[in-house]
Amino acid sequence: MMHLAISLFSSSEQVSNMGLWLFLSVGAVSLFVVFIPLVSWISSRKEEREAFYKAETLRRITESTGEGAKFAMELLREEARRARIQSREGVKIGGLINLGVGLALVIFLRVLLGSGAGSPFLCGLIPGLIGVAMLVYVYLLAAPIE
Repeated sequence: MMHLAISLFSSSEQVSNMGLWLFLSVGAVSLFVVFIPLVSWISSRKEEREAFYKAETLRRITESTGEGAKFAMELLREEARRARIQSREGVKIGGLINLGVGLALVIFLRVLLGSGAGSPFLCGLIPGLIGVAMLVYVYLLAAPIE
């Protein structure tokens, strides 16, 4: 099969690039046809399994005693609180990363291209100000977590 594909290309330069072309085409097909659907299927199965175990645990707690229902509700509230804290921490980290990238970009472009009339070093303010906006939201505008 490979000999047939190589014989279709007449020049030696095209023949030398044939292996790279085959490698990249097989890699692209395997990535988009096999790997990405497989990973998404595995992650969805994991989420389904976790939801099932959580629901089963809560059902058993509520059926066990009279205090079980109160405990289950408290468990749900605590879990929701942890999820809000985790998302808020993610926004803080994202804001700090954007702020750092913006500052580094301003410094890099200023040193690389100077500060002349057409210098684009102020483009670093875009990610920097996005980071500042994220941090302002987290610390000043977001509702407090109980």
